[in-house]
Amino acid sequence: MSQAQLEGVIQEAPAEHKATIIWLHGLGDSGNGFAPIAPELKLPDSLGVKFIFPHAPIRPVTINNGMEMRAWYDIKSMDMESRADVDGVKESAAAVSQLIEAEIAAGIPANKIMLIGFSQGGVIALHLGTRFNKPLGGIVALSTYMSAAHTLADEKSSANQDTPILCCHGQQDEVVPLFLGRSAYQTLIENDYQVQWKEYIMQHNVCLPEIKDISKFIQAHLA
Repeated sequence: MSQAQLEGVIQEAPAEHKATIIWLHGLGDSGNGFAPIAPELKLPDSLGVKFIFPHAPIRPVTINNGMEMRAWYDIKSMDMESRADVDGVKESAAAVSQLIEAEIAAGIPANKIMLIGFSQGGVIALHLGTRFNKPLGGIVALSTYMSAAHTLADEKSSANQDTPILCCHGQQDEVVPLFLGRSAYQTLIENDYQVQWKEYIMQHNVCLPEIKDISKFIQAHLA
């Protein structure tokens, strides 16, 4: 998978291309699922933001009786300690890193590239963003958790030690319980990251106050 560049939905910058946001969807969704959110962020044209909404590969998902669907990695059990297939996480992180490198090759500085991910996509954003070897503009983790949290201290890259991170979660999330999001946040704190925590009265979805907070975060760190 990591040999071929991921396909997806691309929304070019409305003016001069100055920054790129790579937004990763959740299990069973596709890049089309979050593409409509871009105009809802109401970002100023002057930021020059291009959006990339990649599609996860289609793969069998064990907890869904092996049904094939778009997934960044397999989920083999609901046990929170082994929920994410670490090898699959690493494969998808490598594939998304290719998208980042392509943007850098096109002339966009790494610190003008932001990773945003929802649920499974957030797992990839946190995993890759903390380990990527060039300083990114920011990481946004939505309704998600952390894969292999115990390896972060040894695997993290100093390049992104000061990269701003925003973690958002629904208080009524029944898919990824709130405590998992808080645990990821606490791991980031323990590893000395510059991280903000926001929670909302919602389930496993996105809400308007959250979209406004994401917009503020993007404008603060990609300006």
